[in-house]
Amino acid sequence: MKLKKISLIGTGAAIFGLSALPAKAVCPVCIVAVGAGLGLSQYLGIDDSISGVWIGGLTAGVAAWTINWFNKKKWDFGNKTGRDIITVIAYYLMVFWPLLSQDLIGHPANKLFGIDKLALGAALGSLALPVFSLWYENMKKKNNGHAYFPFQKVVMPFSSLVILSIIFYFLTK
Repeated sequence: MKLKKISLIGTGAAIFGLSALPAKAVCPVCIVAVGAGLGLSQYLGIDDSISGVWIGGLTAGVAAWTINWFNKKKWDFGNKTGRDIITVIAYYLMVFWPLLSQDLIGHPANKLFGIDKLALGAALGSLALPVFSLWYENMKKKNNGHAYFPFQKVVMPFSSLVILSIIFYFLTK
């Protein structure tokens, strides 16, 4: 029940973020799609590893989005690298501290390959979203700055989370 509230908060934060300027690395539509996926998975009672994929993807996306927003505003706070590291750490603490304090992460019976399902999914989701976003940027660069198909910028990062979700579905079935 508490994770459902966290999912709703994450979805609300993603929707709120639509009022910001468009980001270059991860677009607002991706963030909303990830948030919606997280809320839906919790509502349907989907395994924690799959929910973790969406939590990790959403957290990585919002962190990247915030960093891009800082860059547009030219806010480096004296040290751009330090600012980026602190931003990422802050988002992950805001998301995972409540999960840890409510014992939603770390339950001994909730493991896959000896790793907590929620943490494993979140780690892989956190990696997949930016990797697929960077892959898209690389593909676009090779195509003279143009996407290969409409909404490719949304489809690629979002599909990475869908693919991971399908893999975890079959691993935990």
